[in-house]
Amino acid sequence: MSLTRRALIAGAALAPFSRALGGEEPIPVVASFSILGDFVKQVGGSAVSLSTIVGPDGDAHVYEPTPADGKKLQRAKLVFVNGLGFEGWLDRLIKASGTKARVVVASAGVTPRELEGAPDPHAWQDVGNARRYLVNIRDGLAAADPGRAALYDANAAQYLKELEALDAEIRRELGAIPADRRRVVSTHDAFGYFSARYGVEFIAPEGLSTESEPSAKDVARIVDAARKEKVAAVFLENVVDPRLARSISADSGARMGGALYSDALSPAGGPAPDYIAMMLHNVRELVKALGR
Repeated sequence: MSLTRRALIAGAALAPFSRALGGEEPIPVVASFSILGDFVKQVGGSAVSLSTIVGPDGDAHVYEPTPADGKKLQRAKLVFVNGLGFEGWLDRLIKASGTKARVVVASAGVTPRELEGAPDPHAWQDVGNARRYLVNIRDGLAAADPGRAALYDANAAQYLKELEALDAEIRRELGAIPADRRRVVSTHDAFGYFSARYGVEFIAPEGLSTESEPSAKDVARIVDAARKEKVAAVFLENVVDPRLARSISADSGARMGGALYSDALSPAGGPAPDYIAMMLHNVRELVKALGR
């Protein structure tokens, strides 16, 4: 199935299978950010009442919690977090809220990349790691709501198959591009796991967090590398100020690629309203730029 065809059916064909609830109330759960929220929705279906703290196009690196977030946590039975240092503000919020909810770390069991002495939290950019997230979410929901464990297992099993197909398709699409052309510039270092799994080299001036401000020396280094390595394109990210990428593109001569979704989904109706659509969109943009 072609990349374009999968993008068209992602929202409909990949909806979770949800059996009737039999009158049971959905359990209240919270996810820390939009991508994780989509995973929880895929597994929980209509058996969960989901609230997400950092929504579409939101930047979890620099998010500032609100009193409303504390109320979401107070009502929750489960709180799903990424871990690996991604939500630096979340432990304080959980403590301040006084919630009794169990915290489930979705990245548990993932082997983290190390960058500048810290774990890289963007593990979902490797679809193999996303499968680990799904297993942890399934197990967390089943432990909290054992009466519907079979439902969570069925939903997760279906979605895991879709993720396996997605992983194979990404490899196929990017594998068709010569290895020496798979080099791009992005605006912060969110694609290390993607790079390791799929063989695309990302050069990024901002480091792991969008809180980091690149120096003039950093930008000059990226421009020099882009020229030397004949980088095909410079990509924006939906959570980062676009002026940086435009400056690097202008100075290096590399063309501007489209927007990549790294840390957040798009709103409904956008190009990346769920995880699979997000990954397909990113691959399509990379293929478009690198295949020229």
